[in-house]
Amino acid sequence: MAAATFDINDIKRRMQGAVTSLRTELSGLRTGRASGALLDHVQVEAYGSSMPLNQLATVSVPEPRLISVQVWDKTMVKAVEKGITAANLGLTPATEGQVIRLRLPELNEERRKELVKLAHKYAEAARIAVRHVRRDGQDLLKKLEKDKAISEDDHTGKSTEVQKATDSTITEVDQALAAKEKEIMTV
Repeated sequence: MAAATFDINDIKRRMQGAVTSLRTELSGLRTGRASGALLDHVQVEAYGSSMPLNQLATVSVPEPRLISVQVWDKTMVKAVEKGITAANLGLTPATEGQVIRLRLPELNEERRKELVKLAHKYAEAARIAVRHVRRDGQDLLKKLEKDKAISEDDHTGKSTEVQKATDSTITEVDQALAAKEKEIMTV
């Protein structure tokens, strides 16, 4: 087995993974403004398997409060409708031929607060993931120092680097959350 090595870039990459995941989850939160990203996670039972909606239809936003789904194969319209309903987005499909229209209702204050709570939950999960990566990095540094692979000074310097990466990533998480919260609460 090869000796473990410390790579700050690997730690930063893993921390960025948590931020990327958070941004994806936040993009799925409905804000009252139509966005094709709302349907990114919709799966449709088609041709004997579960497929992402974007492999069966074109999603567009013709108006600020309307999402239009143009299904390519007319035999798949019912399946796409079912997939959208099953995704529990709170949207009611209105079908005309091969086009499914999804009107976004106005969000009430209570629903906005629920969405903000959910956004906070996603952000906290991202912060925890970042802290786990930091802990892994710190544990590796302790092990390397104990095994005499790095000096105490190296351990201290690299430990500071890990903490700086953690602080910077947590700031990114907080900024993404603040932007989404503003987007949700803006009437």
